[in-house]
Order: sequence, then structure tokens, then C-alpha cells
Amino acid sequence: MEQAPADRERLPQPAPLEPLGRRAAGLESVAGAEAERARDEGPGDGMMTENNFWLKKIEISVSEAEKRTGRNAMNMQETYTAYLIETRSVEHIDGQSVLTDSLWRRYSEFELLRNYLLVYYPHIVVPPLPEKRAEFVWHKLSADNMDPDFVERRRIGLENFLLRVASHPILCRDKIFYLFLTQEGNWKETVNETGFQLKADSRLKALNATFRVKNPDKRFTELKHYSDELQSVISHLLRVRARVADRLYGVYKVHGNYGRVFSEWSAIEKEMGDGLQSAGHHMDVYASSIDDILEDEEHYADQLKEYLFYAEALRAVCRKHELTQYDLEMAAQDLASKKQQCEELATGTVRTFSLKGMTTKLFGQETPEQREARIKVLEEQINEGEQQLKSKNLEGREFVKNAWADIERFKEQKNRDLKEALISYAIMQISMCKKGIQVWTNAKECFSKM
Repeated sequence: MEQAPADRERLPQPAPLEPLGRRAAGLESVAGAEAERARDEGPGDGMMTENNFWLKKIEISVSEAEKRTGRNAMNMQETYTAYLIETRSVEHIDGQSVLTDSLWRRYSEFELLRNYLLVYYPHIVVPPLPEKRAEFVWHKLSADNMDPDFVERRRIGLENFLLRVASHPILCRDKIFYLFLTQEGNWKETVNETGFQLKADSRLKALNATFRVKNPDKRFTELKHYSDELQSVISHLLRVRARVADRLYGVYKVHGNYGRVFSEWSAIEKEMGDGLQSAGHHMDVYASSIDDILEDEEHYADQLKEYLFYAEALRAVCRKHELTQYDLEMAAQDLASKKQQCEELATGTVRTFSLKGMTTKLFGQETPEQREARIKVLEEQINEGEQQLKSKNLEGREFVKNAWADIERFKEQKNRDLKEALISYAIMQISMCKKGIQVWTNAKECFSKM
């Protein structure tokens, strides 16, 4: 079955962008007009229009990370990292360039933004955030979330998240996202005023729907299984890569022993001394090169981790579909029950056991007036139930249409990104091997000159 899309009347829509470098004047009133127009047009049709792809007009970057100390909600001192978001217009006003706007955000604010997007756009594969704490690390890599190298990689991941959202044909139009980039003060209050937490589905309800839905959509079932398998495959790949990194680091560093031995040997040789000393130098360079190599590898690992977390985003769409399917089936079941009750009252026959039937047998039949009144109430409830069922069916079909369109968009993105990442990783490995060959070629020439 299909899932109902988020209520369009409730979805916040984006304000048209003011040129960056000056704060938007009258933002709320302008945003309201844009929201009204967006409601008339629908949540977005995937077309790269001037309205929804304003990434073409703005450059977004997370340019800096800063360690800070402050008080949390419990009034306890804590250390955290803040990230500087810079937005700059790529257009010009009156032939002059526009200054860059900037503001600071914590990781928890990025989480709040994504949670909001998950609730208001359940049919969309919402881009994931980078990991909060390091996973799949090899022994020399720090698992501390305040480690400078980890913070730098997370900065890159947060920038990638913003660019993913800004390039999405629907998410980029959201007003809350726009305010995330431009309104530093009271942004959290603005998000909370949307009441998105109240609209979030409980985990218990989602689990209940998973096990009790009777007619699941085969496409979403297969997609859910695929997301589980994708997560498993990428997890295994990252674990293998971490083990390889450990052993590779050891192999490279052991080459430093060659350098030390050759240097010591050169001290006791006259004719062979220079050659041994030069060969030792090449071995030292080779041993020290592994640090940069593995640092570059971490960036490729982060690209894989993004799709590891995308697997959960796919499952979120599937869970929402199961919830809507379950609600539809419950509405259909309730409607069928009321129709049966109405028929039994009209004919005077009881097909199934019920407390009401036992009461009737014990205390006598209802009067005709009472029966007619009950039939009238049931007919009204049946009419309402039929309208509700019809509405849920229409919403479900709309959800599947929108969800599947976004899933197809995601598949194209995934295939393109992972292909490029794996090719680049292979090229890096080839380059690393060539450098190793060159080191031993240089050592061979040193030995030949002795």
C-alpha cells in the first residue's frame, strides 16, 4: 500500500532569498507569501527551477570548527565544538560583490534540523549527518570526538550534509532550513514552535505496524531488505579497511628500520657508505609517507560511512509506509465491523459472538426506536469511515508516488557517488604502490653506485 505524504497545509515553506551580506528584511511576511504559493503548487515536482534550487545562487560552506566551553540545560559545564557556517551569494548587486554572512552552530542543532526534516518529509530519503563519535577506527586513529583530525572530518561531513539538503528539489525550499543558515538567534525556538516533536511517530507504534501489517507493499519490503544488506556490506567493508590500515601502517613503519640499519651500516663502510646512507634516506621517506596515505584513506572511508547511514534513512521511509498501511488496514477493519453491526441490527441476526448479543439474550430485545437510533448512528459512522478510508487511500497513493520518485533520485545519486569513490580509492592504491616501487627503484640505484 501507499503512504500518505505529510500534510501540505502544515509544511513550512521557504522564504525567498534575500541577497546575502545583509539580513533579510520582513522575512516572515515574505516567507508567508512563498508558503502560500508553494501550497498551491504542491510540495515540489523535482524540477530544477529558480524557486527550489537556490543553491545555484548561494555558496554554502562549513569553514571552521572551534572548541568551546559552556553550560548545558542542566546548568553543568560542558565542552563542545561549534561550526562556522558561511553563506555567500554568487550573484552581485549593482555590479558589486556581496559580503559573506556567517553564524555558528553546534552538532546538536544539525541533529535538530534533520529530525525536523524527517518528520515533515517522511517520503524523502533525508541526507544523514556524519558520525557523532568515530566508528570503524584502526588502532592509531583516535576515537575521541574532540580529536582535531576527527573534528575536521566531521566539519567536512556537516558541510556535505548542508549541500545535500540545499541541492534537494524539495528540502531546499523549506523555511526552517533557510533560517538555519541565516538566523542565529532563536532558531531553536522557531523549530520547536512547529510542533514537529508531537507529529513524530513513536518507536512502539512503528514496531507494532511492522509486525501487524497484513498487506505490505512488495517494493518497500524489498527496499527495506536492501537497506539492511547495504548496511551490512558497507560495515564489513569498513571493518576490513580498518584491519588493512592497521597492518599497512605496521609494514610501512617497519621500513624505517631499514633506514636505521642502512645508516648505521654506512658509518662503518668507506666505499659503500654513501650508497647505504642514500638508501636509508629513501626508506625513511617511505616509512613516514603512510601517515598522509591513511589520512587520505579516512576521507574515502567517510564517503562510505555516509551511505552506511543512508541505509537507515531508507528504512525510515519504509517504516513510515508500514505505519500508513497499518492505519489504512485498521480503518478498513473498523469500517467492515460497523457495516456488519448495522446489518445485524437491520436483520435481527447476530453472526458473531459479542457482549451486546449476550446482553440482549439475558435482558431482552431492544425496542424498535432504540434499534433505529443505533442504526442511524452506525450509518453516520459508516459514512464518515468510508470518507476517511477514501482519503487514506488517496494519501497513500500520493505518498508512494512521491517516495518512489525520491528513491529513484537517491539510487542514481548513490550509484554515481559510490562509483566515483571506489574508482578514486583504487587510483590512490595504485599511486601508493607506484611510490613503493619508486622507493625500491631508487634504493636499487643507490646500491648499484656502491
